[in-house]
Amino acid sequence: MEKKKISDNLTMKNFIYSRVAIERGLNNMPTPRAERAINNLVENLLQPLQDFAGETIYITSGYRCPEVNRLVRGARNSQHVTGEAADCYVPGGPGLLWELEVSELDFDQAIMYYNKEVLHLSLKLEGENRHEIKEVGKPRY
Repeated sequence: MEKKKISDNLTMKNFIYSRVAIERGLNNMPTPRAERAINNLVENLLQPLQDFAGETIYITSGYRCPEVNRLVRGARNSQHVTGEAADCYVPGGPGLLWELEVSELDFDQAIMYYNKEVLHLSLKLEGENRHEIKEVGKPRY
């Protein structure tokens, strides 16, 4: 897969890389609709949030084909399967979540998983976003 650039800092490869897919020989390429959703997520949430926060966003899990999602025990209705979600590594606490809250950017879900230091971010391609914020676990600090 070539490094198709989506924004100043993110490529399609950031979204389709999956260790599970590689180990199992699975094709983790997004459908055309999922690719549009990934572009929407990057252009309208992730890159603007990165620019606003002034810190790099590292994708730990982006697009997942249905089989990869099943193997990693993702939710049946996971937005990762539709290309509408990305899990982002957030070292040292919920700073990126706080930045999102004050940025006034549109988003569907922001779920901070303290035990993994991961912030799940999603943005719907179609329909109204819920602006739902959840925190799972307890901060380490």
